[in-house]
Amino acid sequence: MSEQVYSGVDQDEDGGLTPLGRIVIDAWVFGILPESEMCTGWSMSQMQNLYEEVYAAWGPYAHLPSRLPPELQQRHSFFYSQRITVAKNNGWDTDLSDES
Repeated sequence: MSEQVYSGVDQDEDGGLTPLGRIVIDAWVFGILPESEMCTGWSMSQMQNLYEEVYAAWGPYAHLPSRLPPELQQRHSFFYSQRITVAKNNGWDTDLSDES
């Protein structure tokens, strides 16, 4: 049985706005990873390690974007706006209703 690997934020569903994708995006925000790193082919243990780094980086800000210093708020807004645009261009539906 082979270990599962991450598809990469650029190949992820919803423009990368999935739980794993958000870990990568937040790693970009905090400078843990370069923006060019999509984490394609990363093992789940590698993703877990990245999650732990990102979680620790959020700690001083109570895990709230509104508590980030201005530079990090700008990076957060930039990366998430970019990913939301990608998601919408790929048919992402933001309707949260139960009716399909």
